[in-house]
Amino acid sequence: MLQPGSLSYIAGPVIAIVVMVLLALFMRWAFGGSSTGGMRRGRPTPSDDGLLTRVATLSRRESALALRAVLSDAGIRSTIRFPEAHRADVLVFPEDAPRARELAASFPAR
Repeated sequence: MLQPGSLSYIAGPVIAIVVMVLLALFMRWAFGGSSTGGMRRGRPTPSDDGLLTRVATLSRRESALALRAVLSDAGIRSTIRFPEAHRADVLVFPEDAPRARELAASFPAR
């Protein structure tokens, strides 16, 4: 029979607290914003275009959306990235870049 002052009354809560602290530390490491561990967070750097190619840089969001609509009408898949305030980069896949640049060059909002 357990005595009210025995060690088993303390061991359960202490183990639970230790497990919770270890779980919190792991979650902070795995999902934290530091570059030493976990996933990378934040905005991409200007040179970090990934698999896409930048075909135009515009100063207005509306202009970038209009260019994206023109590219879409031509059958070119595109996306827009906003790396800074008052700047929008239009990105396409490399195989579509030459045709997209031609359309962007003739786009009036540049």
